[in-house]
Amino acid sequence: MTTEAPSPASLPASSSPVRRVAWASMIGTSLESFDFYVFAYFSAYFIGPLFFDPLGQFGGTLAAFATIGVAFVVRPLGAAIFGHMGDRLGRRATLLWTIGIMGVATGLIGLLPTYAQAGWLGAVLLVLLRVAQGLSLGGEWGGSILLATEHSSPVKRAFYAAVPQLGSPVGSILSAVVFIVMTLALPAEELAAWGWRIPFLLAIPLLAVSLYLRLTIDETPVFKAVVSEQRRDRVPFATMFRAQPTALLIAFGAALLGIGSYSLMNTYTINYGVTTLGFSFQDLLVATTIGGLLQLVTIPLFGWWATRIGSARVVAYGALGTLLITFPMYWLLQFSSFPVLVGTMIVGGILPTMSWAALGGLMNDLFADHYRYSALSVAYAVAAAVSGFIPLVTTLLGESTGYVWWHPGVVLALLSAITLVSAWAANRVRHAPISEDGREVQPAAV
Repeated sequence: MTTEAPSPASLPASSSPVRRVAWASMIGTSLESFDFYVFAYFSAYFIGPLFFDPLGQFGGTLAAFATIGVAFVVRPLGAAIFGHMGDRLGRRATLLWTIGIMGVATGLIGLLPTYAQAGWLGAVLLVLLRVAQGLSLGGEWGGSILLATEHSSPVKRAFYAAVPQLGSPVGSILSAVVFIVMTLALPAEELAAWGWRIPFLLAIPLLAVSLYLRLTIDETPVFKAVVSEQRRDRVPFATMFRAQPTALLIAFGAALLGIGSYSLMNTYTINYGVTTLGFSFQDLLVATTIGGLLQLVTIPLFGWWATRIGSARVVAYGALGTLLITFPMYWLLQFSSFPVLVGTMIVGGILPTMSWAALGGLMNDLFADHYRYSALSVAYAVAAAVSGFIPLVTTLLGESTGYVWWHPGVVLALLSAITLVSAWAANRVRHAPISEDGREVQPAAV
């Protein structure tokens, strides 16, 4: 049985232009990504010696990657908390909380004492702040997608669902540029002594900008309609599991490649490239930055393409392409030259980006509006929790295989295959079809 949701014309009016809402959403996800990538870059190079020095080089690296995983583990809890708030209190109010927690937690990391200054106290506080970051991230992504899509017309929402995805490359570029500048401007001794704090402290002024932008926009018309029609669930989290368990599993699988490839490339591959392949840290940052700059063009293009053929198909094409080039890409990385590195990063980044760009549109189409915040947040956060341990798992796999060239390819191929199957399934169980007159049709239950 299906029910028709109100047509766009009958939804409560919003005084916030769609483009301004999309910008506010993207700037917020950029700050979240910057904060998270700052730590990812540090974990691959500095966090181990600074906070886990007694564990040695290998133990410190594992501890640093595990600290990344801690934030991912608590993301489902943050998704449940902020997903409930988003479906009960509103998208905009919830996103103000998520961005505030992330900005403050990141800034405080820049003030922590190292092991040399206070022993294990700094490591304990670091883990606690990573927990706060993880809780925040649990509610940020789903809300950002809904903020952009629920202000737009159904016909264009696949494109606007891709706009917040720009936050990831923007955050990656900003954090990489900061580190490139710092490593060129400061000697390694000063960078390890105090310079590492600067990128974390930059989160405070960036937080002020993000809060201002989100305070200037309205609540989404879709949530206003849910409130006015008294369709809010008392416990959206429970309704979501009861109504669409299969869709949740599909959304989880569809998200794995987009999130996991970032975790693999921007964290593990940087450490692997320095310690095993012989690249310099600066070369890897430059290659990553070039790939991120390319994403600023490809993500909107893939979002536009999703409006033409559907988000699920774009995700599937990206997963299939990644699966085909995975092992050739890692084989080429063995030939340690900078042009090969940049070319590999570009080719290996475009195809997972295709799946990443259309992910928000795919998930938005799967779920009903009165528990959509919870559904998007939980599915994405669980996928992120799994992906958070990819650097750790890949390191253990590399250690057990003697770091043979194909060991990261096994991980990336598995992620690609799961996302490919999930996208294929999503294209067949889409629960928010658009009729010819632009009206969105949703089922009362699945």
